[in-house]
Amino acid sequence: MTNKIYNFFPLTILKSKIDLANTTKDLMIKRIFDMEKNSKNKFYKNEKSSWTGDTQGFEFLHKNNEFDDFFLEVKKKILEYLEVIGIDHNLLDFYIQRSWATISRGKENIAQHKHLQSHLSFAYYLKKDSTDANLLLIDEIKQNEFLPGSFLSPTISQKGLIKKRNISNTAAIIVEAQEDEIVIFPSKTLHQTQPEVNNNERISLSADIFITSKNSENLEHLVTPFKEWKNF
Repeated sequence: MTNKIYNFFPLTILKSKIDLANTTKDLMIKRIFDMEKNSKNKFYKNEKSSWTGDTQGFEFLHKNNEFDDFFLEVKKKILEYLEVIGIDHNLLDFYIQRSWATISRGKENIAQHKHLQSHLSFAYYLKKDSTDANLLLIDEIKQNEFLPGSFLSPTISQKGLIKKRNISNTAAIIVEAQEDEIVIFPSKTLHQTQPEVNNNERISLSADIFITSKNSENLEHLVTPFKEWKNF
């Protein structure tokens, strides 16, 4: 009898390309550099960390009409992602609750984090060389790690106990992306940018997307429509 291997419980992400006019991209880049110059929380950034607009008073790019074309394209990609997952987006409402830019120079990077206040997040590469750092997705559950700690153990790697790294025995995946590409993933996914990689002024855009039901009648587990909420 032939053995069969099953890979259950996958993490699904979408990587796609967004085509923007060069004039639009140039204007977006200019505005982001303007934001960096006017940072409101400069002590927050250290020499090893990237500049992140959401920590510097610029967390609402979606309210700037110079970014409208970009966010229209993002919406299309979000719907494509939901189609892959098999979700009927016609029953849902989508809200961008926060959006920001990041700038990475030299070996600056973004540390491990996740966005527990939202449902979907993305990274779009507005300016990126092929040698710049990529997104790193980290598996916190490690379904196949029957030897606790083995997937991240430097001594186990040095000994060659794991003969070859693959999706069945790794705790982190590098998502290689080029300029103009977007990567969409669940916000609860632990992620960071690759450390110790030289960046030639990489610029990315990110946002946190919150999803509610259009109609919550007889529907238990989705967030109810905002119109039904009451501030008290």
